Amino acid sequence: MHRSLFRVPFRLFADSFYRLKVPKKGEKNVTHQRIQYIETNSKAYGRVRYESKPITYNLQVEIVNALRLGKRDEAVNLLWKLSSGSDSLRDDDFIYILEYCAKAPDPVFVLETWSLMKEKEIGMKKKCHLFVIQALAKGNHLDVALNLLEFLGEQNHMKPDLHMYNVFLNACVQMQGDVHVAQLVVRCLKLMEDRLMGKSPVTYVALLKLAEDLSAVHSIWKEFTKYYSPSISCLRHFISSFTRFGDLASACRALQHMVALVLQGDHLSMTSAEAKYRSSRLNIPIPVNHDFDINKREKHASCVHASHTHGAKTTAGEDDIQSIELYMSSREKYMLNGINCLPQIYSCSPLFAVPNQGDGSGSLSSENDAVSFLKRIFETGPVQNVLRWSFNDILHACGQSANYELADHLFQQMQKLGVEPSCFTYDRYIKVVVMWKGVADGMEVLKAMKKKNLKPFGKTLANLSIGCSKILKLDLAEALLDQIVEAQYLLYPCRAFLGACDDMDKPERAICVLAKMKKMKVKFDMDIYELLYSLFVTVNAPYEKGDLLSRNEATERLKAIETDMVENGFQHSPRSIQNLLKSLGAEGMTTELRYYLDYAGDLFGGRKPYRREVMCNIAIHSLVDAKENDKAIHIFRQMISNGLQPDAATYTIMVDCCSNIRCYKSACAIVSLMIRDGFFPGTSTYTTLIKILLASQDFDEALRLLNQLRVEGNQPDVLLFNTFLREAYIKGRIDLLEYIVERMHQENIQPDPTTCSYVFSAYMDCNFISTAIEALQVLSMRMISEDENVLEEKRKDLEEDFILAENSEAEFRIIKLFKFQENLAAALLNLRWIEVCGFSISWQHNESAWAKRLSSAYGSGVLRPSPSEDTEV
Repeated sequence: MHRSLFRVPFRLFADSFYRLKVPKKGEKNVTHQRIQYIETNSKAYGRVRYESKPITYNLQVEIVNALRLGKRDEAVNLLWKLSSGSDSLRDDDFIYILEYCAKAPDPVFVLETWSLMKEKEIGMKKKCHLFVIQALAKGNHLDVALNLLEFLGEQNHMKPDLHMYNVFLNACVQMQGDVHVAQLVVRCLKLMEDRLMGKSPVTYVALLKLAEDLSAVHSIWKEFTKYYSPSISCLRHFISSFTRFGDLASACRALQHMVALVLQGDHLSMTSAEAKYRSSRLNIPIPVNHDFDINKREKHASCVHASHTHGAKTTAGEDDIQSIELYMSSREKYMLNGINCLPQIYSCSPLFAVPNQGDGSGSLSSENDAVSFLKRIFETGPVQNVLRWSFNDILHACGQSANYELADHLFQQMQKLGVEPSCFTYDRYIKVVVMWKGVADGMEVLKAMKKKNLKPFGKTLANLSIGCSKILKLDLAEALLDQIVEAQYLLYPCRAFLGACDDMDKPERAICVLAKMKKMKVKFDMDIYELLYSLFVTVNAPYEKGDLLSRNEATERLKAIETDMVENGFQHSPRSIQNLLKSLGAEGMTTELRYYLDYAGDLFGGRKPYRREVMCNIAIHSLVDAKENDKAIHIFRQMISNGLQPDAATYTIMVDCCSNIRCYKSACAIVSLMIRDGFFPGTSTYTTLIKILLASQDFDEALRLLNQLRVEGNQPDVLLFNTFLREAYIKGRIDLLEYIVERMHQENIQPDPTTCSYVFSAYMDCNFISTAIEALQVLSMRMISEDENVLEEKRKDLEEDFILAENSEAEFRIIKLFKFQENLAAALLNLRWIEVCGFSISWQHNESAWAKRLSSAYGSGVLRPSPSEDTEV
């Protein structure tokens, strides 16, 4: 009997032992009374006295082992052997079987055991009923479990306790989302209310997990704080629920209150047994002594909060959880805010006391003392974990709501409080940083994480790889992909990488990633197959025209992709057909293109996501590029006859088709249809019409269309002017060429390398060598900038680094610029070549004799006769 004393914590023993009054004369044995009192309390603390095992224990173990091995027939036979072994069976003879069925869970076997016990008229205590309910609820037999709860409540000798209802509600959490489960939860809560069961913190936690909207969470909080003071663990669940529904304000206030509770230090001296006992005392539906009612707290802290409110109104959510400033002492505020002095406005008596530090007066001499004090408090492992989990939840919600500043502030605050970030914390923070600041800052955070010997998760590397793919940094994206070893995190970054390869037209870079996916057995989704049709069905395009060999190779690749797609249970989507049509058109495979266009019509029919007009546009555009004008016209006529409405892109492509056959009359008819359907011709349409006129040497009509373009409010582009320059160069029309160059200058249209090529070649063909060099120099300057002040600002850097640089690395630096600034790189190469040829460079391009002559000759907008060789400067 006395050995049970050693199972009780010494602090509890002393507290329980000396709370007993000294017995008066004639009372019973004092020692026996004390021991009985302590043993009763030890049960409440989870200390149950040793009980002898039942005789049938070995047979129960055999049944459990058979169930674990999947030998159900053998377990049933053993169960019948157990039931027929004796007529004086008790519930203890089945307790281990019921306990296993509850943990497994095994609802079928627990029902068989339960029915056998009822048949044998074996009485069951609450623990057995609890195991039965747990097995049924966790085994998705919620209706049966709830019916059992209702049945037990009607029995006088056996009433279900709150723990049974909590088991049922927690099982409903695992199946939430179903309408029937929601109805069962309502029935259970109604049953608890009718039987005056009340609610424990465990009940409220389960209700939080079952909440379907933010208002329900606030209602639970309001009811919970009427009966309980929130503990650290409860606040952790509330924070998780607030962040689940995006209420960052309430989540942050709850987190502040959690920190304030930690600062009290009660958690440091409380054992697990005491904590369990204290929580069990609160399982009553009446307010506790230290009421956490919001209105009372507001009255208590009115003197504190008066200088902050300024008549501001709060929302319903803010009313539910007030700011932690109402609950914190002045020293706590000093430590959390990192200020250098204690504000006088916090003059009310503190609700939470902080242990005295420093000089013994309770004040903290400096910010460093405050930080070190906080770190000593947060060194406790369980407290660290709970705080870290709560910070992680809010960081995750910050990423979902794009609240980047709050995420950064929280991450910095964690470290100030001494809460070490975990891999989960870095995962959420890196995701926010990549979305907010970019991949470069995310990589810096990753380096800091590795310095702390923390291994990044696969999803952390996946987020960084996706960010690198979005900005087309293929090398870094591929390096991050190589570090991912979990197959479940490979799909999305690989898809982003393939998309970047498609954008940069680098299918060769995608081969290694596809090989890694095959090696890791990552199943392709439809998005991957859609990218494969765009990446690998083209062979020679866009650098060369397709030939017989390239088309045969493209056909083999197409068959391989389609075979793999069908084997994985996918069929073509509208996007895959679109990508396939583009690839076939680029390769010049017009027969296959027509086949898949008809196949798409049969496959998708009238499906909403499918737009046949888009696919017809792709097919017509590919046929026009391949000079298959008759087939393009045939598809256009089919569109009209089938009732499909052409759009502006369709009409523009058909005008381009008329340009191929050089039929201006047909082009005007297409434009007439275009205007009739409500589409007005844009710059690209005018460019095509002018191209037809210039091919017919109708320069006057082409210039008239150029003026009409401006009248109708369209903005000409460099492609339109280059169309004029090309024909002027071919026909030797120097006057038209110079007029167009001056017109571009007046319209502030910057030239491009094609412009320089036509102008320079036209002058060189006429042996105007000096004029060609001067024109190339002026146009190159205008490619950099039309503003002479900007040119003067950039002059020194451009001359030293590129144009006048004497080292051999200058050309390599210019070539690197082609990836990002093609026009600038071409202009620098032109100017460097001019300098190498021995010509001087003037940065005042408008002061050039050639530019002045063009301005005086064509500044009025009138086309003058072409110059002769005598006019060369």
